[in-house]
Amino acid sequence: MARNTQVPADHNAPPITKILAEYVASHPSRGWNDTVDHEAHRTFLNWLGCAVGAAKHEAADAALAAVAELQPAPQATVAGRSEKVDMASAALVNGITSHTFDFDDTHLKTIIHPAGPVASALLALAEHKGMSGREVTDALVLGIDVACRLGNLVYPEHYDRGWHITGTTGMLGAAAGCARLLKLDAQQTQMALGIAASQPIGLREQFGTMTKPFHPGGAARAGLTSALLAAKGFTASPRALEAPRGWAQVVSTKTAWNEATDELGQRFEISFNSYKPFACGIVIHPSIDACVQLREQGVRAEQVERIELRVHSLVLELTGKKEPADGLQGKFSVYHGCAAGLIFGRAGESEYDDAIVNRPDMVALRRKVVATVDNSIDEASADVTAHLTDGRKVHVFVEHAIGSLQRPMTDKMLEAKFAQLSEPVIGAAKTQQLIEACWGLGQAQDVRALAALARP
Repeated sequence: MARNTQVPADHNAPPITKILAEYVASHPSRGWNDTVDHEAHRTFLNWLGCAVGAAKHEAADAALAAVAELQPAPQATVAGRSEKVDMASAALVNGITSHTFDFDDTHLKTIIHPAGPVASALLALAEHKGMSGREVTDALVLGIDVACRLGNLVYPEHYDRGWHITGTTGMLGAAAGCARLLKLDAQQTQMALGIAASQPIGLREQFGTMTKPFHPGGAARAGLTSALLAAKGFTASPRALEAPRGWAQVVSTKTAWNEATDELGQRFEISFNSYKPFACGIVIHPSIDACVQLREQGVRAEQVERIELRVHSLVLELTGKKEPADGLQGKFSVYHGCAAGLIFGRAGESEYDDAIVNRPDMVALRRKVVATVDNSIDEASADVTAHLTDGRKVHVFVEHAIGSLQRPMTDKMLEAKFAQLSEPVIGAAKTQQLIEACWGLGQAQDVRALAALARP
């Protein structure tokens, strides 16, 4: 039976694959200001703390057991574990653990978690090759720039369709970063991006399962493998990103080509990275922040008759689970997040323990949260009113949650978060050494010393 195969496409897209490849290959080392460089160190610190913190999670156990079937050579560190595996498997597992707690960095314009794919691939490759911290820092800035610029190009239509944008751009950022580490020329880097373009990873259907953190891990492994293939002469379409049947036009109906190239080499997307004070999806953070503020104003769970929550529709679309059964599901429940904020005054990883999610007082309080959609409220905001049993009402409006670009976490807050995650895994003394090593990444002669500190 005949069918129409003529799908609308832009046949005159600019050569962004070539432009980005030349940029990655030729941009000078530390070709940005001190603020950008410091943000790269903050990003690396936050990423590694999240990876170490989840090292004992059952997802890490399962992933390591799976890659052990491949009989990997001990090339690279798995953060927070004594095992060493091949660099591709290390990229995979570290990418998984860095996202397991949903506590990692967020590029707020696109909701990409960029460090998971990019840093996981870079540290594995750099450790195996004995590269310097400066080389890793440069590659991190450039790799994240590529991933997030391409995210800007297709977001939000790409995400709305059901793609998990962290994985579907992460393999491109990881490929770019690894190409930079391997000192590939522009043509080889173009091939690395082309190979990676055929490997978008991640569907939003997987949110709330172990497969969600697999997405950044799989993207890290795919990007690293793409760069290694390109280094050995493997070829791809030189227009793999922009062609009518290339990555952008296949995965999205929006293709804002200028987003990939505007102010290239002058504006760095890592500057717009943010870090989570709460271990869950970023859209829940304003609601948790509001409930923490209610607690600070003296409101206690036993006083609450109901909590009225007004939020953007995306909040309930992504995190509308009213009766989460375990910690993973709790991370996608704005109801649980509100209860944690009011009862504990925080929502770290311990507040997403299975036992806490099912604790009677938590269940009772979250059932008192009445959430309604109000699209006049930005997705970065929340309007919360606590109705108390004595008839009082206590209202909090959060325009921008703590951890946002408008209210960023300080370096000290990031260190405290790192310590909270890392100390139970590798101990207090080694945690402090590792924090210091992360701040000194750009000056490190060989990242192997830093990687060794990440092992128990």
